[in-house]
Amino acid sequence: MAEPGTIGRQIRAFRHERGLTQEQLAERAQVSVDLVKKLEQGARQDARATFLMRLAKALDVDLSELTGKRPRISRDDGVSVQAIRDVLLTPSLLPGFEPEDDGEPASAEELSRAVAQAWTLYWSGDFAELTRRLPGLVAEARLTGVPGLLAQAYQLVACLMVHFGRDDLAALGAERAVTAAAGGDDELQWATLNGTYAWTLLHQGRAREAETHAVRVAERIEPTFKSPPAHLVVWGGLLLTALAAAAAETRKTAAEELISLSSAAAARITGGDRHDYQVPFGRTQVAMQATHAYAMLREPGEALRSAAGVRREDLPTIAYGRHLLDKAQAQVDAGHDRAAEQTLTEAHGLSPVWFRHQGPARSLVGRLRERQTRLTPGLRQLARSVDVG
Repeated sequence: MAEPGTIGRQIRAFRHERGLTQEQLAERAQVSVDLVKKLEQGARQDARATFLMRLAKALDVDLSELTGKRPRISRDDGVSVQAIRDVLLTPSLLPGFEPEDDGEPASAEELSRAVAQAWTLYWSGDFAELTRRLPGLVAEARLTGVPGLLAQAYQLVACLMVHFGRDDLAALGAERAVTAAAGGDDELQWATLNGTYAWTLLHQGRAREAETHAVRVAERIEPTFKSPPAHLVVWGGLLLTALAAAAAETRKTAAEELISLSSAAAARITGGDRHDYQVPFGRTQVAMQATHAYAMLREPGEALRSAAGVRREDLPTIAYGRHLLDKAQAQVDAGHDRAAEQTLTEAHGLSPVWFRHQGPARSLVGRLRERQTRLTPGLRQLARSVDVG
């Protein structure tokens, strides 16, 4: 979902640039003319992910361009997304060139600690500090030369860039992560990073490709009854990535089949959700992703029933925050505006920086503002936090 007021302006600008009428765009995107008109007029501030993907494809633009997703961090104290771009696209990676830094590389132990600290920053939603550290971390990982740690450094780039709407950089980071992992001997890490790659495809609006890729890799590593829990976690994580892609295309039957399959895998994990290879999986994770799927399918009753199975203690901070946005979406669709405001306030309290980067948060706050004749203090604060109005 998009930032309120942005998507209509973007659609109109790109449509005019391509010389299309509203009717022609609607035909190309296989959406209603009424939807195009309402979005451009600001009468609607959001649309289903499926429709946004179709509109982006019809206009030949990235989904992030259409929705106006962009970094929302302070540039003070050396925080720069461009520095991450530069270390990702450095000429020193070209064949025949050596890394420019000829200093002594960190030990594998030191680098492992630094990577672990970076993941802690990511899962807690401290994107500003992570942005500050990542360029040096990637450069150091290249010098140290441990495939698994280099793969994780690139994976962090991919995950962060998705949140910043830099989807091409995210896909490049994920591709390099897969390549680095292929140089090691850990098939589960390789599979995990293919899941990250599929996730970046989804954020590019390539949902069918994302689903196909995640399912293909899952089939390749399908566990047996003797497989260790970490194997189940990685496999289940791929299924849930495929689930998100199927839901984005409103393919309900495929989505429910994936919910059933992943639920069976989660039932084999005891003692709460696990977190292996930076992949959370278990009963709570399945309930969370089912909530997301039904929210995308605009079935609020099913979404809220699934949400009842989510245990806060099983989820990292931003994973729980993302779940709260799906729950708020279902509450808004069900007409429970006050409950949705409370849910959004809880999500904002988890990590204000993370919250500012969430398109669904901006869209939901915008919808609540439109539907209330008198804003509550809480809703005013939420609107300020995401620059709505």
